[in-house]
Amino acid sequence: MENNNNTQPTEPTSKDLIASVIPEDGGVDTPEKKNKSNGGKIVFEFNKNTFKYVAGLAAFIVLFAWGINNTDKVSGIFGSISSIISPFVTGFCLAFVINVLLRPVERVFDRIFRKCDKEKRLKARRPVCLILSTVIIIGLLFALVFMIIPEFVNALQSLIKSVPQYIAQVEIWAQRLMAFAESHGVTLPELTFNSSKILDTLKNLINSSGIVDKTIDFTGSIVTGIVNLIIAIAFSLYLLAQKERLSAQAKKFLQAFLPRKNDVERLANLVEIADRTFTSFITGQLTEAVIIGVLCFIGMLIFKMPYAAVISVLVGFTALIPVFGAFIGTTFGALLILFDNPMKALWFVVFIVVLQQLEGNLIYPKVVGKSVGLPGIWVLVAVSVGGTAFGIPGILLSVPLCSVIYNLTSYLVKVRLKKKDELEAETVKKAEKKV
Repeated sequence: MENNNNTQPTEPTSKDLIASVIPEDGGVDTPEKKNKSNGGKIVFEFNKNTFKYVAGLAAFIVLFAWGINNTDKVSGIFGSISSIISPFVTGFCLAFVINVLLRPVERVFDRIFRKCDKEKRLKARRPVCLILSTVIIIGLLFALVFMIIPEFVNALQSLIKSVPQYIAQVEIWAQRLMAFAESHGVTLPELTFNSSKILDTLKNLINSSGIVDKTIDFTGSIVTGIVNLIIAIAFSLYLLAQKERLSAQAKKFLQAFLPRKNDVERLANLVEIADRTFTSFITGQLTEAVIIGVLCFIGMLIFKMPYAAVISVLVGFTALIPVFGAFIGTTFGALLILFDNPMKALWFVVFIVVLQQLEGNLIYPKVVGKSVGLPGIWVLVAVSVGGTAFGIPGILLSVPLCSVIYNLTSYLVKVRLKKKDELEAETVKKAEKKV
């Protein structure tokens, strides 16, 4: 006989988890359910529970009417609540992103120190791997910021210095155009340019647009932003350091207050589905971003385009944003090159368009594939709605969230149609037997 003591239980697939979340009958009303619910009739009994429901409904109507008549106060209350919980929401999202890297780092740590004492290894694994994962992610974010912002500042400075040169070139073109038109009997109005006036106009435009005031406001709120960031990082580290314990506590809490223990298992499976979907999306998008960034860097070096390193990092970073990321990276990259060489900026746009076609038809299906299982039309809807409602975080989180809803809804539709077909077949059989 074979010894099965060392066999490990197989991990459930995503389809198994979805099947465990959706009821077997899909919630279709069967004859048995209708009989148990008084033949499908609504029976109203005035008792203690009914009084609670009526009182709760009346309170909700009163609060809703007050909220409509006092929208300013409601928005102020929600704004205060949002400012209080925003560091913790940010910390939760940061904990999820760090956890995507933390799990493989822990596996590598176990392989490297597998010969060490097991108790000491398990005790040191979480803090060491957690600190390492956090430093890697935060370091990458700061590196991106400090690589891109200085280059934009240098580009704007070079633009201001080059304005007189551009104006002189435009004057030469205008003179040639007037000479060409005059040779054909057409007189054009004389065009004159004053570079000092144009520079003064640009400065006045910048000052009148409120950029200076916004910069002062931003500087004034930077202390609050740093405090919130520290709270978010500390909260995320605590969540990850105690994630197994917090998960067990959450399950006990749900078991105590939910009607059935089966509901807790179904909810846990739903969380597992969301975790797998988000993890697949993030790892796939990161891999694709690295590939397209490297290809962009190689191509720009071949075609001898300026700012190759910075623009490649920018294109790779914006590739994390579905659908619209390519347009954002191309726009900012073309603006940077435009200040240096307008013709190369045009060729850069052509190069990125070709690269995006290569990425969309070859790289994305191979690397990301159908990891999120969401059709393209729903990706566009999810990105548009998420970006409008919640900005950049909404754009990044809307696709995997919509994927979870789409997969659950698709499975539910399939189950309900199958159950209805079975009920119709049983009805036909009963009718035939009566005949």
